[in-house]
Amino acid sequence: MRVSAAVVPHVGAPFSVTEVDLDEPRADEVLVQIAGVGLCHTDIAVRDGHLPFPLPGVLGHEGAGVVVDVGAEVTDLAVGDKVVLSIDSCGDCLNCAQSAPAYCLQSTRRNFSGARPDGSAALHSQEAALGSAFFGQSSFASHALARRRNAVKLPDDAQIELMGPLGCGIQTGAGAVMNALDVRPGLSVLIAGGGSVGLAALLAGVVREAGQLIVVEPNPARRALALELGATHVIDPAAADLGKLVRAIAPAGVTHALDTTAIPTVIESLTRTLGVRGVLGLVGVPADPGAAFSTRMAGFTMAGRMIRGIVEGDADPQSFIPHLYDLHRQGRFPFDRLISTRPLAQINEAIADQLSGAAVKVVLTPG
Repeated sequence: MRVSAAVVPHVGAPFSVTEVDLDEPRADEVLVQIAGVGLCHTDIAVRDGHLPFPLPGVLGHEGAGVVVDVGAEVTDLAVGDKVVLSIDSCGDCLNCAQSAPAYCLQSTRRNFSGARPDGSAALHSQEAALGSAFFGQSSFASHALARRRNAVKLPDDAQIELMGPLGCGIQTGAGAVMNALDVRPGLSVLIAGGGSVGLAALLAGVVREAGQLIVVEPNPARRALALELGATHVIDPAAADLGKLVRAIAPAGVTHALDTTAIPTVIESLTRTLGVRGVLGLVGVPADPGAAFSTRMAGFTMAGRMIRGIVEGDADPQSFIPHLYDLHRQGRFPFDRLISTRPLAQINEAIADQLSGAAVKVVLTPG
C-alpha cells in the first residue's frame, strides 16, 4: 500500500515527508495506522550518523495507533485494537527467555539492520528498498508494520495518540528507576538531565516514594517543571561543583544516580555523588561512539559502588507498558505533562524544538 512517511535521505539531511510503498503484513506481523509517534533522541542520533542504520530510510520507534490488518499467525490481536509499538526481539534467545528482551542477542539485526530478520525490506520508494523495520516498526509514517511480539495492546479507552512514548523514552526512564535500579521508599535518586527520559525517571521515583529526588538540568523551565512533578531539589549544573552541591543535600551521598546525558564529564561528576554502595545507571547515547569517562577505582572497590548500563529500562514491554498505563490512568504517572504535539509534516521543526529545550517530548500526529 502507499503510505506517507518521513524519509531521511542521507546522514545529516533533514527529514522529507513523501509517499512510499509498504508491504502487506506477513504471518507474524500487524499493520498499524499510526495515531501518534514520539520523537526520540535515538532517531536524531541515527539521522546524524551516531548510530548505524542504512539510509535512505524511515525511522520512528515510539509508534502508537490502531491495528488495521493482521497476519495469519496473529490470533490475539484484532482489527480495531489499540497498540503501542516497542523494541523488537527474537523471543527465543537466553535473554528473551529470562524476560529481558531489551538485551536480545539478535537486537542489532532486528532493530538497526534496516530490514526484517530475513533481510527483506518492508518499505520501498520507486521499487528501491528503503531502510525499514527500525526498532521493528519505522513508525514515522501514516502506517507501520510491526511483529506481534513488539506490539503491546492497550485498553479501548486509551488516548492512543499520546501513548507512543511509552514504547521507548518513557519506558527507559521509568524502567531505569523501577526495574534496573529498583529504587525503594526512602532512598535517594539523582537524575542528570531533565528531558523526557530524566523526567520519566523522576515520575517513577515519585511512584516509588523515594526520599530525595534531585534533578540536575541547565534549562530553568525544565527545572521548574521537575519541581512541579515531584522533585525535592533541582540543581543548575553551572552553579558550582556538582559533587559539592549534591553533598550539601545528601551529606552521605545518594543511593542512586542516573545519567541521561551521555556526556563524559557529567558522568564523571556523578560518580563523585554516590554514597557507600551507591549505583550509577547509564542510559544515554553518546554523540561519539568512542567516548569514554574515567573515575577512581578505589572509590568503587572500597565502597561497594557500581556502574551499570541500562537498555529500555530493563523492561519487558508486554508487561511494563500496561503497568505504566495503569499508573497513568490512576493519576500517579502523569507523563502526558511532558508531551506536546506537532503534525508529522513538521518533523524538522519538532526536532529543533526538542533540541533547543522549547519542548520536552514531541509526539508527531498524522494531521
